[in-house]
Amino acid sequence: MAAADLDVNAAFAPPGEPWNRVSPKLATAYRISLVIVVLLVAAGLFFLSWAVTQDPGAPSWLPRVFQTLVLVDLVVLVWVWWLIGRRVRSWGYAERADDLLVTSGILFRRLVIVPYGRMQLVDLKAGPIHRALGIMTVQLHTAAATTDASIPGLPPEVAADLRDRLAARGEQRSAGL
Repeated sequence: MAAADLDVNAAFAPPGEPWNRVSPKLATAYRISLVIVVLLVAAGLFFLSWAVTQDPGAPSWLPRVFQTLVLVDLVVLVWVWWLIGRRVRSWGYAERADDLLVTSGILFRRLVIVPYGRMQLVDLKAGPIHRALGIMTVQLHTAAATTDASIPGLPPEVAADLRDRLAARGEQRSAGL
């Protein structure tokens, strides 16, 4: 790694606090969603390929194009499958005395610092796949939309404890304003 890379990575490190990582079940949830989308696209392409072969006026090369697109769809599946694992490992959060740090991203890294006194709402969310896997998302809302942050892939007990701690700290900090 180059020296410039080390300096950039240090800027994303929480000072004195370790990152709390999200559950690996988040990767499973994303991969299930990916497989559903890829299967729907592949089914649509197979149907179009079949429909074109039923049309006597259609060019003979057109079904081959749809079959090639199915192969491209499968290559995308493999690449995104790998990328999801890396993306999930990039998520982390750290609680400090006055703020919460949330980091994510592989190619485009992001670090969001949310002061407890600026939090207006702490929200828990879980879609059907997430509920089936036993994970939730903690969503933080502030007055400025650009500083909203979310922490996906937390087990329910961790998410509920984090929600309660953040709400309590937010009330303590906003009471002094």
